Amino acid sequence: MYKSFFKLNRNPFELVSDPGCFVATRHHDEALASLYYGVRMHKGLVVVTGEVGTGKTLLLRCLLRLLEESKDIAYAYLFNSTLSPTEFLQYTLSDFGLPASGKSKGELLFDLNKYLVSRGTKQLTTMLIVDEAHHLSAETLEEIRLLSNLETPNGKLLQIMLVGQPELDEKLDSAGLRQLKQRIAFRTHLLPLSVEETQKYIEKRLQIAGWDSASTPIFSPDVIAEVHRYSQGLPRLINSICENALISAYARGMQHPTEEVIEEVAADLRLDFLCPPEDAEAKPEGQLPGRPASVAPLNLYATLQETVGDMSGKYV
Repeated sequence: MYKSFFKLNRNPFELVSDPGCFVATRHHDEALASLYYGVRMHKGLVVVTGEVGTGKTLLLRCLLRLLEESKDIAYAYLFNSTLSPTEFLQYTLSDFGLPASGKSKGELLFDLNKYLVSRGTKQLTTMLIVDEAHHLSAETLEEIRLLSNLETPNGKLLQIMLVGQPELDEKLDSAGLRQLKQRIAFRTHLLPLSVEETQKYIEKRLQIAGWDSASTPIFSPDVIAEVHRYSQGLPRLINSICENALISAYARGMQHPTEEVIEEVAADLRLDFLCPPEDAEAKPEGQLPGRPASVAPLNLYATLQETVGDMSGKYV
């Protein structure tokens, strides 16, 4: 609707998790590096947490796109984590393409172990991804711990990835799950974007959509500061605010959304009550102590895409 008005060839702030719209930040690069290295080096259990809207699902899809370009990866993707241990195993085997209906828990474990050993002897990688893992019960997490024990002298037979909200960290830190916690090879947490990262994020999304970066910015620095204030640096909310701001500006014939437009959009989305006072923004969000926010991200996703492309013909 507004694409031609702003000289864009696609909607820049779609809410779908499209790897083609991935914008590298330092925290996302670090998380992607942990995930990719953990899978490739057969480290076993990797955990990624982050608040709602920080980009966990998009990060997963970027990883899967990278891994799907290889010939040695098989994975099961569990997106419903409110299953009993037996249902969990049934779903896992089914997603690996193995028959699971009507089998007992013992039969399921036997078939899964046979499948993993068979792939392991061929130097193939097998991965289990559990999204929304903060909903997993203690019993299912214990099942995951037992699966993480399957290994050979060369590494783990099953690479397990748990992805969820901060409540997952709380569960894993509980005394009852200390055995599982000790098996975690990598643990990373996605943080909201800083003001500087928010500007880079918005500009990069616009460039992907066809905006000429040499032209006048569509969003001024002051407007971006308002977007950050209302979104609290969460990419999903940044997308929602910017999408609605472009629609509103287009409807009014404005070439650039104003701060007032952002305020109105935030009120319509009921984000104004979440907005911190302006004097509470002295400290940039999403920045770790001793780590400057101005460091340019590596864009590991693009780098790995090139590397995987070069290696795509080297696997059996």
